[in-house]
Amino acid sequence: MASTRVAQGIAPNSVLIVNKLRTKPVVDAIDTLLKYVHKKYPEVQVYHEDRPDIPEGVKTWHPGPDAEPIDLVITLGGDGTILHASSLFKTGAVPPVLSFSMGTLGFLLPFHIDDYTKAIDSAFAGRITVLHRMRLSCSFQNSGGERIDTQCDDWQVMNEIALHRGSSPHLNTIDVFVDGQHLTEAVSDGLIVSTPTGSTAYSLSAGGPIVHPSLSAIVLTPICPRSLSFRPLVFPSSSAITLRVSTAPLHASHAADSQPLTHALPSIFALRLFGQISERSRASAGLSMDGQVSHVLSPGEAVTVRASLYPIPCINRSSISEPADMLEGEGAGPGKEDDWVRDINNLLQYNATFRSKALTRHLRP
Repeated sequence: MASTRVAQGIAPNSVLIVNKLRTKPVVDAIDTLLKYVHKKYPEVQVYHEDRPDIPEGVKTWHPGPDAEPIDLVITLGGDGTILHASSLFKTGAVPPVLSFSMGTLGFLLPFHIDDYTKAIDSAFAGRITVLHRMRLSCSFQNSGGERIDTQCDDWQVMNEIALHRGSSPHLNTIDVFVDGQHLTEAVSDGLIVSTPTGSTAYSLSAGGPIVHPSLSAIVLTPICPRSLSFRPLVFPSSSAITLRVSTAPLHASHAADSQPLTHALPSIFALRLFGQISERSRASAGLSMDGQVSHVLSPGEAVTVRASLYPIPCINRSSISEPADMLEGEGAGPGKEDDWVRDINNLLQYNATFRSKALTRHLRP
């Protein structure tokens, strides 16, 4: 998913505003932004999702197959606001997304709200670079391998799909298949299948790798695995990852219920017999997509995760810093500087020692 330069501009006829909870700073920012858009681009129709706190001067927009077409999405909030914007386009393409921070730090927040005039004008004029961030889609199968129709079927997710034990006190046992080939049986609290964008979210907290968002890849990360040798894996985006909740073998279940049999066996064999039962999931597994609980898989059921055909195009911050012909000297030009490199240094303090962190705090104005 490489970055692409937009030379002709977006020239939107319709704009959708997505914002977090309308606190006073958010209300003031939306009012200021709306006044600017209405004054400078009066031909543009501005929409807002149907909520009780919809601002004045906009039309109500309802997601779905019959929704009004949107040419540009403007978000005001944090990373969660962008994930919510992505969820509004669950089953199809997403318009370019222009994201403004309301004081929250995040990997998906290129612009501060104070820079809204430059960002909007640059987007409309075409002085932007768009990074197509990969999304994932999923489908569900029953124990016989037949497709299950659910309300979350074929949803597009931006960060990750997590299959986890939920409120159960027992570990999940999950069979992992890659393109139909059995990879491993995972005994853990769960598994995370993430995009490169999601590699700095839940997957990173679980010990997964940091992957550049321009790459086309799928990351598989275990959550608290029982085996120390179960390490995160990175697959090409063409792979289909199937996670199936394991079922207990009939002979093991019957043997476990047979009291005379266990008394007749030596203790070591009894332990092995009951150990076989513990290798299978005793309960259902919860499935969440971008942090939203969406489905429960019973033993024998499976979810298959693939790269979505519809990435989310995000407008880069560095691409509109200045016109290309004004750049002189060393350094990366507009559209070439990597926002991600700057973010992992500023937000994650990547590879910063305690001493350098202390110096950074000391040198702040």
